[in-house]
Amino acid sequence: MSAITAIPASTTMSATATSASASSSAHILRLNHKQLIFSLHGRRKSISASSSSFFSTYRFNSSISRSSRRISYPSSIRIRPLSPVMEWQDVTVKMEVDVPISVAYKCYSDREAIPEWMPFISTVKILEDKPDLSRWSLKYNAFGQNIEYSWLARNMQPTPNQKIHWRSLEGLPNRGAVRFFPKGPSSCIIELTVSYEVPQLLVPVASALKPFLENLLSQGLERFATFARIYSADTPK
Repeated sequence: MSAITAIPASTTMSATATSASASSSAHILRLNHKQLIFSLHGRRKSISASSSSFFSTYRFNSSISRSSRRISYPSSIRIRPLSPVMEWQDVTVKMEVDVPISVAYKCYSDREAIPEWMPFISTVKILEDKPDLSRWSLKYNAFGQNIEYSWLARNMQPTPNQKIHWRSLEGLPNRGAVRFFPKGPSSCIIELTVSYEVPQLLVPVASALKPFLENLLSQGLERFATFARIYSADTPK
């Protein structure tokens, strides 16, 4: 009969306690693992929610910011030119001349003779190689200043005994036309229209320039009437 060895109770209790402790530790580990997963999952949700909230807020704020930028500029702002731009002005004068319309037309067609009767035109020179072009110079004392300008003009295709017209190509911007209307066998009406851009020098007196020029052109036509009568008298019939 074999001997039975007794196992001390303390050893059994210790083993049981050790087993229980290990089981408890494993359970706690499992719990901690689940809690960790749950915690991490919750954090991911929290981070995702926070991120979503942040980007939604960012998009909302950006929209507000863009909207604010759009409405922050006053609608009344207008871009203005750095220097004033003058509009063209027209001056027209008429006069009856006691010469036949053909004589009046011929006299006015002599451009180089215009300084003889137009008070503010000092010289007119026709270009030899291009007779439709001519150089003009203007000299006059007005508004307390010595005014001098020059320009190159081209005579457009005329209508004999009816119309002469021109425009400047360089220099002082201007254009104009002279029209002839029969009044009878020995007289006609001349209508002179001059269009011009006010020079910068005369901008301060622009409002007074038009009536001043009207007066000068009227004087010119009066002198032209005398010029044409003398020409007609000296021309063999």
